[in-house]
Amino acid sequence: MFAVIKTGGKQYRVAADDLLQVELIAGEPGEIIQFADVLAVGQGAEVTFGAPLVDGASVAAEVVEQGRGKKVIAFKKRRRQNSRRKRGHRQLLTTVRISEILTGGAKPSKKAAAKPAAKAEDKPVKDDKPAKKDAAPKKAEVKADAPAVAAPLFTAPKGEPDDLTKIKGIGPVAAGQLAEQGITTFAQVAKLTDKDIVRIDEAMPFSADQITDWREQAKELAK
Repeated sequence: MFAVIKTGGKQYRVAADDLLQVELIAGEPGEIIQFADVLAVGQGAEVTFGAPLVDGASVAAEVVEQGRGKKVIAFKKRRRQNSRRKRGHRQLLTTVRISEILTGGAKPSKKAAAKPAAKAEDKPVKDDKPAKKDAAPKKAEVKADAPAVAAPLFTAPKGEPDDLTKIKGIGPVAAGQLAEQGITTFAQVAKLTDKDIVRIDEAMPFSADQITDWREQAKELAK
C-alpha cells in the first residue's frame, strides 16, 4: 500500500519502511508522528483520491534524526548601482521512517521508543564529609559544552539609532544584522576603515564592495 502525503508545502509518495527527509517537524528521535494531510491512498490499481484529503487516513512515521540540509548561496546584484548581496541558507530537515499507512481513523500501533535510563555512575554522588571552614570558595566552573557567545564587532554608541535603511542596499534584515554587530548610526558607517570593512566581510554576509558603497552614502547622510 502507498499514500501521497503533503508536508512542508511539498507532496511525497510513501510506503511502509521508506526513509524520507522532509522540512522540520517537531519531535525527538524515536518519537512516532502522524501526517494527517493524505491526498491519496491505494494498493495496485485501486487508488482512493481525496477532495482534497482522504477522510480518516493518516501516515505514521518514526523520527530518525533532526538535521540541516546543504548550504545554499543566494547572490543578488543590482545593475549599475554597485549593490551586491550574498547570503547563505541551510534548511532545517527531519529524517523519518514510514511505519504504517492508516485508514478509517485507525491509530498507530507502534509506540514511541523508550528513552534510555540514566546510568548509575552518571548520578551525582553526595559527599557526606563536612566542608572545611578555611576552604576558599570555588569559582563557578564553565561547562565545556556550553556554546560561546561571540562578542559584537563594534560597540554601539549611546543615543537614538539612525534609520540605516535610508542607505541604498540596506534593507530591514540587513539593518538588524548590522545592529547586532553594534553598527547603528550613519556616522559609524561613514567612519569605517578598510580594516573594519575586511572584518565585516569575513563575519557577515556582505561583500567588501557593498560595504564600501554604504560608507560613501553614509558620509553624505551623516552631514
